[in-house]
Amino acid sequence: MSDRSSSALAQPLRPPSAGRAAACLGLLLLGAVIGAAGVLVQPAWFPGGLLLALAGEAGLVLGATRVLRSRAGGVWAAGGWMLVVILLTASRPEGDFLFAAAGGSYLFLLGGIAVAVICATLAPGRQPDGPPVRLGK
Repeated sequence: MSDRSSSALAQPLRPPSAGRAAACLGLLLLGAVIGAAGVLVQPAWFPGGLLLALAGEAGLVLGATRVLRSRAGGVWAAGGWMLVVILLTASRPEGDFLFAAAGGSYLFLLGGIAVAVICATLAPGRQPDGPPVRLGK
């Protein structure tokens, strides 16, 4: 390990700036809006609504990682999506519910989780400052 990288690891953590914290909360809220819209769209025009809802979530998570230039943006957006979708799966005492026990609803839940994980992890992360590293000769 070089001297420069070991000194960078020894630095104390700094709290995020106010702008970055506001951006993270905004992405959480935007993820919640996209999740609620997906819940309403996916059963309406099956299978097109399901594909539209999952494409909207993929665009949100990828866009969030690009805006914040880190995977944290995608995690915040996916967290908002997940929070709303999980809360909307619960039935009410009156018997009202938004998710039917059908294949499309399960595809939306599991597919949405898979899309969020794939998009958040495939996005480029921050690289440390320094020269590019080559493996091998």
